[in-house]
Amino acid sequence: MSLDRTGGSGGGVGSGDGLGDAFYPLYERLFADDSDFVADVEQKLAEARMPSTVEMYISRALAIGVISGVILWALGTLLGYSLVAMGLFGQDPLLGIPIGNEALLELVISLRVPLVIAVTGLVFGTIGFAVGFGALVAVPYSRSSARKREINMLLPDAVSFMYALSVGGLNQLEILEAMANAEDTYGEVAREFQTIVQETEYFDTDYRSAIRNQAMSSPSDELSQFLTDMLSIVNSGGDMQSFLDDKKEKHMRTAKQQQEMTLETLELFGEMYMTLSLFPLLLIIILVIMEMMGQDQTMMLYGTVYALVPLTGLGFLVLISTVKEDEPGDGYLNPEGSSQWVKVDTDTGILNLGLIEEYTGEFGVFDRMKDREGTYETLKIIRRPHIFFRDNPLMTLALTVPVALVVVVTALASGSVPTSWEGMQENAVWGTFAYVYLPLYIILVPLTIFYEWNVRHRKKVLSDMSDSLRKLSSANDTGMTLLESFSTVSDTSSGKLATEFETMYAKVNYGMSLRDALVEFNNKYHMPRMARTIKLISKAQEASSQITDVLTTAAQASENQDDIERERRSRTLMQVVIIIMTYLTLLAVMAILQTQFLDVMSGLTEGAAGADELEGAGGGGGPEALGSDVDTQLMSMLFLHAVTMQAILSGMISGYIRDAEILSGMKFVIVLMTIALVTWMLIT
Repeated sequence: MSLDRTGGSGGGVGSGDGLGDAFYPLYERLFADDSDFVADVEQKLAEARMPSTVEMYISRALAIGVISGVILWALGTLLGYSLVAMGLFGQDPLLGIPIGNEALLELVISLRVPLVIAVTGLVFGTIGFAVGFGALVAVPYSRSSARKREINMLLPDAVSFMYALSVGGLNQLEILEAMANAEDTYGEVAREFQTIVQETEYFDTDYRSAIRNQAMSSPSDELSQFLTDMLSIVNSGGDMQSFLDDKKEKHMRTAKQQQEMTLETLELFGEMYMTLSLFPLLLIIILVIMEMMGQDQTMMLYGTVYALVPLTGLGFLVLISTVKEDEPGDGYLNPEGSSQWVKVDTDTGILNLGLIEEYTGEFGVFDRMKDREGTYETLKIIRRPHIFFRDNPLMTLALTVPVALVVVVTALASGSVPTSWEGMQENAVWGTFAYVYLPLYIILVPLTIFYEWNVRHRKKVLSDMSDSLRKLSSANDTGMTLLESFSTVSDTSSGKLATEFETMYAKVNYGMSLRDALVEFNNKYHMPRMARTIKLISKAQEASSQITDVLTTAAQASENQDDIERERRSRTLMQVVIIIMTYLTLLAVMAILQTQFLDVMSGLTEGAAGADELEGAGGGGGPEALGSDVDTQLMSMLFLHAVTMQAILSGMISGYIRDAEILSGMKFVIVLMTIALVTWMLIT
């Protein structure tokens, strides 16, 4: 057993609990300390930063497995007894094996009941143990994989950050400490460096050994290689700045290559979606044909429309989420040493009254201040509600969801909408509109408008980021301070970023520190990419006001991100087009089925009935037998519900592929639903 150096708190699993202690003897009997399985789990626990020894963790997993196994064993035994009591097992030999010997046959029959009960209980108990034990053992593997993914995504920017600090004049130890303190920006990468710093401070380990140890325990192979190469530079006394410059370029190229692989995988998934999304349609056509031939397939149709269609879409969404990389971090900065008056909270306004909440309750004056602050924030929302909803799009749900419920309840109370399944079939379009489309429109339209406004408002500042950083670098290179460079760029540029530079210049002139002004500017827009740039600049300007090389590095990193973003949006646009065209194809086929198939078969059925009245029962037997059992109203309703669910899922998938956000797909959902609704109104 190795010493746990992580010091993390994310494991959620303590050491020395009752379950682990009780099953520790079982662990000693089943596992050897030098087994590959134990060593692998121990490694994953360290990589996941879970503060638990491997012995106690596996003992706890055994306990959970045994408990779940016993519970499912009891359920399985009860199920087996129920099957026997219901007489589902006859007197024939099990598995159809003939037994010629009478005595042996009697023995088998007498053992049938306990054998069935025992086997059922054993199977369920084994499944329960495997699920309980396997689920807990899989936790460190999952967390280690998640940390590896985030580290690999943030490593290029983290190396650029360290290079900028080395250019700014910081030595090796100061770079390590600065990286360790940048957890708000570089997440798991910073936590890896925190371990190095903490080991040198609290375990009396030299920082070379700390770097070596962390290189061996990091979940990311790329970070491990980086730390190993850094250690060789440290031991040989090489040029750290040149080393970081080379690594910065290497990891920028690696990020582009990784982006290319991700986009190629998404293209493959787009081709898969074309096939998978059409499978329910083909199955519906087959079931309708079988229904016409006299075979009752109603339940299969219900299962296809209300289970297979949504499960296919949701499964594909989960599949995409395993490949699509969302940007880690929330974009907020809270640098060490900032003033307590600087706004760094993720919630502002009426949702968080700020510093006054820390003093409420001590004196009455603070209570009165809180009340007045709350009144002021409330009046500000009333005066400018659109700004509040722009900054908090999800808060629209607090208004739209009750409104949607009131509309549906009112429609039910007035009797203007169908209240039975038969009524839904007779008036499928109106019923579906009242129960599905109208509530979704009420909820999604405001949410989509304010969400898209929020995204565009915040991302607009990034459009000129790279050029502005280049201008700042040029101005700083002439001898201007960083603050003077802000003023110069704001005077010679236009756009939102230039306005923000002017605002920061004014704040500093009125007494705020430049670091705090940078933090407030970042937290106003709170985008992870911009947060990393602002973190780099704010840290470098603490050492010197002449940071031309740092600004140049920040501009290069920003341009690299611009290239990746342009490539991503161009390639994902094609995937979105494929998904939308696939949905429109499905909608067109469903519409053709409705107008050219079901309506024709309904006409044939009516013609056959008329012929029977004139010529007798045998005159129109063929057409009547072919289409008389088809409920065209039910089929039409099922078709409408299928295309509606497909529209919702296709829109969500399109948005997630585009921006790695489900809310980004709501605009596609609204458009595709509207197309489906208008189409069905025209053909019915």
